[in-house]
Amino acid sequence: MAERLRQVLAGEEENYIMPLLWQRGEEEGQIREEMERIYASGIKAVIVESRPHPDMLGAGWWRDIDIIMDEARCRGMKVWFFDDDHFPTGHAAGKLKDAPSELRRTYLAERHIDAVGPAPQASFLLNTLLQAGDKLVAAVAVKRGGKSGVAGAEQLSGFIELTASVQNNVLYWDIPEGFWRIFVLIETAEGAEEAKRNYINPIVPESTQVLIDAIYEGYYERYRDDFGKTLAGFFSDEPGFYNDKTTFDFNSRLGKKGIVLPWRHDMLELLSAEFGQPVAALLPLLWYEGGEQTEALRYTFMNMVSKLYAEHFSGKLGDWCRERGVEYIGHIIEDNNVHARLGCGPGHFFRSMWGQDMAGIDVVLHQIMPGFDEVPFTWIAGETDSEFFHYALAKLGSSLAHIDPKKKGRAMCEVFGAYGWSEGLKLMKWLTDHMLVRGINYFVPHAFSQKQFPDADCPPHLYARGENPQYRYYRQLNDYTNRISHLLNGGRHYATAAVLYHAEAEWSGAEAMLIQKPIKALMQAQIDCDVIPADVLLAAGAYAVKDGQLLVSNEAYQCLIVPYAEALPAVLVEQLAELAEAGLKVLFVDGLPARTLEGGEAVELKRLKALEYVWSVPLAELAAKLRGAGMYDIETADAAPYLRYYHYGHSDSDVYFFFNEHPYETVDTVVSLQASARMMIYNAFDNQLSEASVEQADGVSRLRVRLSAYETLIVLSGEALPQLTVQTLPGCTACVPVELSGEWTVSTAASLQYPVFESYGKLSELENINAPHLLPDFTGTIRYELAFDWKGVDEPLYLDLGAAFETAEASVNGLKLGTAIAPPYRFAAGEAIRPGTNQLVVEVTNTLGKQQKDFFSRYMQQEPGGLMGPVRLLVKSKD
Repeated sequence: MAERLRQVLAGEEENYIMPLLWQRGEEEGQIREEMERIYASGIKAVIVESRPHPDMLGAGWWRDIDIIMDEARCRGMKVWFFDDDHFPTGHAAGKLKDAPSELRRTYLAERHIDAVGPAPQASFLLNTLLQAGDKLVAAVAVKRGGKSGVAGAEQLSGFIELTASVQNNVLYWDIPEGFWRIFVLIETAEGAEEAKRNYINPIVPESTQVLIDAIYEGYYERYRDDFGKTLAGFFSDEPGFYNDKTTFDFNSRLGKKGIVLPWRHDMLELLSAEFGQPVAALLPLLWYEGGEQTEALRYTFMNMVSKLYAEHFSGKLGDWCRERGVEYIGHIIEDNNVHARLGCGPGHFFRSMWGQDMAGIDVVLHQIMPGFDEVPFTWIAGETDSEFFHYALAKLGSSLAHIDPKKKGRAMCEVFGAYGWSEGLKLMKWLTDHMLVRGINYFVPHAFSQKQFPDADCPPHLYARGENPQYRYYRQLNDYTNRISHLLNGGRHYATAAVLYHAEAEWSGAEAMLIQKPIKALMQAQIDCDVIPADVLLAAGAYAVKDGQLLVSNEAYQCLIVPYAEALPAVLVEQLAELAEAGLKVLFVDGLPARTLEGGEAVELKRLKALEYVWSVPLAELAAKLRGAGMYDIETADAAPYLRYYHYGHSDSDVYFFFNEHPYETVDTVVSLQASARMMIYNAFDNQLSEASVEQADGVSRLRVRLSAYETLIVLSGEALPQLTVQTLPGCTACVPVELSGEWTVSTAASLQYPVFESYGKLSELENINAPHLLPDFTGTIRYELAFDWKGVDEPLYLDLGAAFETAEASVNGLKLGTAIAPPYRFAAGEAIRPGTNQLVVEVTNTLGKQQKDFFSRYMQQEPGGLMGPVRLLVKSKD
């Protein structure tokens, strides 16, 4: 890390930010200006999004892209391209509309007719169940159990395939005694979300090729010489199956009545081969319960479609890019656990992303809000599964980056989008830290828009044609992000535990614990982990067990945690037993599986239960169990459920990143680190190092960590760290507060007006400047000026502004003390304050939400505006 630290201190860090840049066919001057504004904010890459452009792939499009590429070449920037004409990826710029049916999105639909027997020589009309273009896959009669007329609550049995008895769309059958349901299984283009009708079928390679021919090849033909240089690669946005009628139904999985399922023309043969017997008669089990084969068939179906997706969509696109020297990145929809489901999901997060060159996730639309880590938050799609968004989402991305060598440790997040104009740098900084402390190290801010202000399309927009008053401070966030990301790249991540991905456990319909449950228990106890898919454990050469550790890529885990699963595939249960026999501790949360998916308590389960290193642990005791077994990296003297940490190592040193994630409360505890090397504190905003006050003994370093809400701390450890001669200021806890009061002179400046201020008046006491009786609709910068006397007896170390909304800049006697884009609003006083009368100037810049009051901001909790204080000097204690 010594070299990376040197680069950061010298301002030579790499770029880790690539915002979305929307194209609408604006004039050349506007396009060039937006590129300049992006570059001026400390960013050296963009992702060009085509969604709003009126002439995608036409002459107007290529004119605009030529301009962007020219600007990028001149500025040494990288350009990525959104890989379709609008999101989600898969439309192929409309090329599927007239494509052959075998290339278009295809589904398996279930329709049924009820019957009662005995009734010899009965017949049923099937023609009205099939629409134009539909194809009969199978006709199946199933005996109904339970009480007659209780729809969906009965157990089906006695599956009889009747496909051969269909002639000219009429089914002829001698109905046996009892109640029967005749299922008609149909291959169709109907029944899914209408907007996705003309999309590629991601499990058919020739269909994905249509997307490549329509989009990717056009860029290669025009910018071949830029591939791998200025043109960095392609970005897929939210591809998935979309087999449900609505995008925001996150519970689309097998067993859900009425949905259609992903399909291709040879799927019946593929399923039968994978299942080990013909499955045509069993297809109704994909929607209905029908005995012990239900779970096995559902698992087989999901296993197959997710593998086909991985191979023929993301794998195919990734291979095309890598063969031409560029990279393939992007993200799926992960919301509310759909990453392991159908609908807008791809069936399996890790498989869907394995073909890409970075791991990727996104956070938009208020999915993550400070403080709502357990309680659901109302958003545009209903209510969040807050535990998923706060404890699992980022971990999915960073885990994939850690275990897939082609990712090179890189995990990307599309972030900030569609929170509304009320979102400012304060929340953006919190979201950035939320991601960094979980291992996300590349960022795609959403978004830059060249449209004239106000653009109502998913604000905030980071420049907004000059109307965003916080744009002038945006570079501070970007420099901060790039510096930390540079330190958190090129090395290896340290985590105690691996948590088994729950997809296979959930697919069958049996009871299954979601991964966020154990992750939350560990994270709140400062025990770090990664999520590991079963594929890694089942792939030859993908892992090793050595000295009781699970070695995957550069990671070394001391245990494997298995969230409760009522049933697991026998091959996975056998593999878990082999891991335990090799010396790895395998912890089953809330109990071992009751059975395998193949049915019954198989020999694999009996073998598992007899092993020494197989432990059953209640969820509430999980963290304590790991601590008791010594499987942890750091330890806090007090419970600190909102203190997050991330340990990242380089060959010669380590980075410990701490973040207080609570929106209001302070974290104050002593942290013990398993390290004895020199330690320093790195301030990523000021790009400065200071000595750390650490007690070291017996190979353990003890450091007091006191973090205000929103505050971070970066601790560097290693003998290769530079020696410092700079005197370090004592912490603010060693200070006595002295409140400043008096009459404040207030003036205002809108964004385009700044730095020319207009006088507003006087305030004897600080209060919410956006209150109804003051300036409720004002957006811009409020300047506060105060003359105060200082006797010069004590030494003021800090100026603390107290509460502010939301970006604050302070100066005393014309000397700038600093700028804070988030709490704490505290600055080193230096020598600016002198005996006698001093002039304090504070400028506070709020968000456009005060003025715009847009649709997306309706979900945001509005904060009072301006400087609220109390404003205090923190004076050196005499003790």
